[in-house]
Amino acid sequence: MSDQGDVKDINRILEDIQRQIAEQERAIYTPTVIEHAYHPRNWGRMDRADARRIWQGPCGDTMEIYLRLDKEGTDKAAIRVISFMTDGCGSSVACGSMLTTMVQGKTLEQAGKIQPRDLLIALGGLPQESAHCAFLAVHTLHEAILNWYRSAHTRSKEPNDG
Repeated sequence: MSDQGDVKDINRILEDIQRQIAEQERAIYTPTVIEHAYHPRNWGRMDRADARRIWQGPCGDTMEIYLRLDKEGTDKAAIRVISFMTDGCGSSVACGSMLTTMVQGKTLEQAGKIQPRDLLIALGGLPQESAHCAFLAVHTLHEAILNWYRSAHTRSKEPNDG
């Protein structure tokens, strides 16, 4: 067989494998989960974030959440820009992506009220073995918000150099 024939055979095999994977994903995940897993929103680390948190879940996946706020230093601080990174599976990517779209523009108080169940509903559900990814994303967001409040509280207690 020629090299060109071998390449065609390999390409046909790869296309078949990709088709099988896509069929399996559609059987397990909602279209929303698949969309956010393959095309995540707000992906990436953020320079000069006002708040951030990196958290490793019990499954070993790590989630990073970065926040840039407006009205910094007030009780009405809102999330102007949010981004995330994860080294986790597609469910973790989908959870981080959807969560960022849910809280962008919200006050820290509003974002702090988001629960894993809210995220699961927004995604249309996840398989039971992946539901912990919603907890990982939401917990990391809550920790980032707490970090900001702690640092704001520390800044407000510092003496002015004026």
